Amino acid sequence: MSNERTTSDDQTRDQTNAPAPDGQSPHEPREFAGPGEFATLPKAEFMMPGPDRDRLVGLILDGTKTATAALLLDYTDCGDPLPKVGDQSVLVDSDDRGIALLVTTAVDVVRLGDVTDQQAIDEGEGDTTAAEWRRTHESFWNSPDYRTEFSNPDFPLDDDTLVVLEHFTVAAHLQTNHHHTESA
Repeated sequence: MSNERTTSDDQTRDQTNAPAPDGQSPHEPREFAGPGEFATLPKAEFMMPGPDRDRLVGLILDGTKTATAALLLDYTDCGDPLPKVGDQSVLVDSDDRGIALLVTTAVDVVRLGDVTDQQAIDEGEGDTTAAEWRRTHESFWNSPDYRTEFSNPDFPLDDDTLVVLEHFTVAAHLQTNHHHTESA
């Protein structure tokens, strides 16, 4: 999933605390009817299908992971719009099943050299400093599998590379169980 909403690193982040239309707090996940209810929403896909994606889905569902990051190039190279505060998407697991409704709460576009420790913590994947976060992300962004997806796989990655930082919340859980079950 590529994700961020503001186009300037000096813009104020929009954190919404407005109540949901049904009066429920936006911070309390709600159950919803099923996959068809949000069929027109984009998918929120973290990593490639497999154990890493399912681990991240678990971190999102338990509230540990509330942010993500993508290179601005991810959006510009394929012509995708930047995320915006209030955007909704359906979190999917490795079996492409809708697990939860995510709502974007903040988007910032910053220089790679300006990513903060707080972003590392909010991503919930174990990095606690910007330096750790950068090593982890650069390893992925420099991988051949990742770079071959771009029209110019030799793009530079340095302090001035723009990164989209997106924060989100789980607004609703699907009623389906996200854990895999063994068949008898």
